[in-house]
Parts: sequence; structure tokens; C-alpha cells
Amino acid sequence: MITSNEDGQVRIVLDAFDTLFNKRDYASAERFWSPRYIQHSAHIAPGRDGLFELVKGLPATLRYENHVAAASGDFVILHGRFSGHGLPAAWVVADIVRMADGVLAEHWDVIQDEATREQSRSGLPMFGDSFPA
Repeated sequence: MITSNEDGQVRIVLDAFDTLFNKRDYASAERFWSPRYIQHSAHIAPGRDGLFELVKGLPATLRYENHVAAASGDFVILHGRFSGHGLPAAWVVADIVRMADGVLAEHWDVIQDEATREQSRSGLPMFGDSFPA
């Protein structure tokens, strides 16, 4: 069962992702990420600054869409899609965030290129209910 605190943490993480990746509002995004943010992703330089600099360097077409969000204790897990990043395929990503004091404190991810209908051996999309166009 998700507690009201966990539900609030999911909302914070979803708002944080929307503010940074979709709105590109870096000043507002700072309030969501701890100044001592720990980054475990192999694609992102250390800390909050590493994350923000990565996003600043990506095309304005970058978009994040969420499909599933869940929380347990201090952890929030998102299943989402990053598109418009300039690579041939969108990324379907499981983001794992540890919350502390109401902000994103630590992050891990698992990233896959999104499969087309022709590439999918299961015949099912990796994200949502339909394959990418």
C-alpha cells in the first residue's frame, strides 16, 4: 500500500522531471534537487550541476513522458520515455530516486532504446499502449 507520504514523494519527483526536462526551468528545478545530489548514472556527470548541464546541452525537443510511478519508503521508481534527445531511438528508462528531506537526493537508472513493432519479439510496446510512430 502506498502511504500519503509516498504519494507526495511521487508527485514531487514527477513535478521535478517535468520542470527540468520538459519546461527547462533550471531555477525552479533547483528546489527539487538536493545541492548534495548523488548521481549514479553512467551518462551523467556528478551532482545536480552535472545533471543540469547535461539537459542544457540537449536539443529543445527533449521530452519526458511518464507511464508508471511507484514509491516505497524513501524511494520513487518511474518508468518513462525520453524522446527528442537527438539519438535514433527514444529511451525507455526506469529511474530510481531516493528522497531525503523532500528533495531528490540520489538517482540510479536503467536505459533501453525503445523498440519498434518490427524489433519487438514479444509483439508488445515497451512504453504505453502503442509503438512509436
